[in-house]
Amino acid sequence: MQIVSSIPEIRVAVRALRARNGAASGRSVGFVPTMGALHEGHRSLLQAARSRCEIVVASIFVNPTQFGPNEDFNRYPRTLEQDCRMLEAEGVDLVFTPTAEIMYPPGVSTFVEVAGVSDRLDGASRPGHFRGVATVVAKLFHIVQPDCAFFGQKDAAQVAVLRQMVRDLNLPVEIAICPIVREPDGLALSSRNGYLSVEERRQALSLSRALFAAEALAKQGEHRAETLLLAMRACLQQEPALRVDYVAVVDPDTLLPLEDAANGALLAVAAHVGGTRLIDNILLPPTR
Repeated sequence: MQIVSSIPEIRVAVRALRARNGAASGRSVGFVPTMGALHEGHRSLLQAARSRCEIVVASIFVNPTQFGPNEDFNRYPRTLEQDCRMLEAEGVDLVFTPTAEIMYPPGVSTFVEVAGVSDRLDGASRPGHFRGVATVVAKLFHIVQPDCAFFGQKDAAQVAVLRQMVRDLNLPVEIAICPIVREPDGLALSSRNGYLSVEERRQALSLSRALFAAEALAKQGEHRAETLLLAMRACLQQEPALRVDYVAVVDPDTLLPLEDAANGALLAVAAHVGGTRLIDNILLPPTR
């Protein structure tokens, strides 16, 4: 596994891997962009990339532009050595580990903003967050030039923003979405779970319980968004220590609220557990 930090190095390395073994049309590149602090959810992305592509490239970069002024950029876990062990174990060919100065050199003034969808769900409570996400992912796509990029369903709003960005900018990248990986008790894996105390982790289970309750109603034939929302809120209210950010039944592509979930919907929740903000969601398939 090769680890590089500069943009010229990563471009040369990707070209060399594509051309290896005399491949006439170039071997396919799967890309897994991460902020590090890797867990089993990231492992599932790496495995999906390996199963579909001949070359797997991963990046580790804690992107400052997607953090607000009072968020956890400075304390976000940075575990590069441990992360690289997982990447190597999963057969990753190339790891890109740029610095903030490399990704955002002095004088940079160009950003990518996906209007509309970026202002919904997480974007509503984290102004500017998705401008930072879209900008860094667009830059990484331009640098690595992958055929397919792999993201997790847990970041459903991010998925919607990036799909819109790729469509609008005609980027030649397929966005592949992998299912949420959960602990046996239902907690969605997140790099931020490490912030939780034992009691906070117990409280955090309310998020997945709320989603599962609404999903069970939908499977019984209940498709009215108002009823599904009431079920989710009732579960969350059982943990008064939670500070709920949003509870939503939305279109998974536009993130706009739905009145009826019969044609498919995204059930999404976000809440602060202690000092940690967590998100979770479930996709309901169409039933008609």
